[in-house]
Amino acid sequence: MVGYGLLIHYKFCKHHTVYLQSSEFRQPRRMRKPSVKMAMSSSSHIYTPLLLLLLLACSCKASSEHAVDPTCPPAKTSAVWATAETSSCSAPQCQPSAPHIPVPVFPYDVDPLQFALNLEYTEAEYFLHAAYGVGLDQIAPNLTLGGPPPVGAMKANLDEVTWRVVAEFGLQEVGHLRAIQRTVGGFPRPKIDLSAKNFARVMDAAFGYKLNPPFDPYVNSLNFLLASYMIPYLGINGYTGTNPIIDGYDSKKLLAGLLGTEAGQDAVFRALLFDRQRETVPPYKGITVAEFTDRISATRNQLGKCGVKDEGLTVPPELGAEGKICTNVLSADKDSLSYPRTPAQLLRILYLTGDEHVPGGFFPEGANGKIAREFLGKPFAAGDN
Repeated sequence: MVGYGLLIHYKFCKHHTVYLQSSEFRQPRRMRKPSVKMAMSSSSHIYTPLLLLLLLACSCKASSEHAVDPTCPPAKTSAVWATAETSSCSAPQCQPSAPHIPVPVFPYDVDPLQFALNLEYTEAEYFLHAAYGVGLDQIAPNLTLGGPPPVGAMKANLDEVTWRVVAEFGLQEVGHLRAIQRTVGGFPRPKIDLSAKNFARVMDAAFGYKLNPPFDPYVNSLNFLLASYMIPYLGINGYTGTNPIIDGYDSKKLLAGLLGTEAGQDAVFRALLFDRQRETVPPYKGITVAEFTDRISATRNQLGKCGVKDEGLTVPPELGAEGKICTNVLSADKDSLSYPRTPAQLLRILYLTGDEHVPGGFFPEGANGKIAREFLGKPFAAGDN
């Protein structure tokens, strides 16, 4: 007798509803009901693996006319896929050069690289919630290591292009968390405040007065891009500052890979905003996108202290590349190198207090990890928050 799987009803894609058939639950034909629908919240411990598979497979905001994402090329027509099937990474000519220092991870590499988890957790939750309406607890709960869920994160009202960018970046952050924890271990996700109210505080501080209405990053794509301008760039600062103080070859490989992707994410956000730099940000009459970025960068410099390590989309020519241009798609120093920041400088900004010893802002109870907890004068042990 042919069995029929239980249908799980999950309205995940924006424009259509998906039904997933599970082969684990079979009923004889005579016992089968016409349709059985189950919400995601029902018996989640049973259906979570199936729903996560659906979540990762359905990178969709496709229209109802398409069962699959029309932008995804079939494997048989993808040149990259063809090379992946025919090439071998294990061949001798594909092996990396031997490291000069044959130690994968030095003990002193661990804390600086683990510190990066604070930002990676923040980015993952921010992007995933904005794109999918769910975060790590639904997509990769094993990576949270038992830390509390974020506060105020929510699905954003994004246009097609922005949604695709943010969805991809959110899933990339899942990989970053996994890679860090696999290489140097990890700590529980700290309490993270991603509420619209918290982002409004940042913008109010940047302008020196309360914006009316309060800034909301989730209301539209432009606001979300402006809010995204705040976070990935700090990852670039942190990884650039960490590079000189680690030595293990696995540590350096990890950091280089993280830095490359974070720099790419920041470049995408800055390019999207640069294309709209002269636009006024509604409903704030007279305030352009470029002014928003300039104010945010100035605020981060003030909070982080230690000079200019942050620049908006436009700068005086003296601060531009080779002192000859005022466009500033990428923020960099006089030699066009990325600016470094130390963990203390980053915490001053992320706490919105200007003091690494006083938590607040994105981490109302403080960031996690040995470095952050020592600034707070609190003990830290892996597995504690």
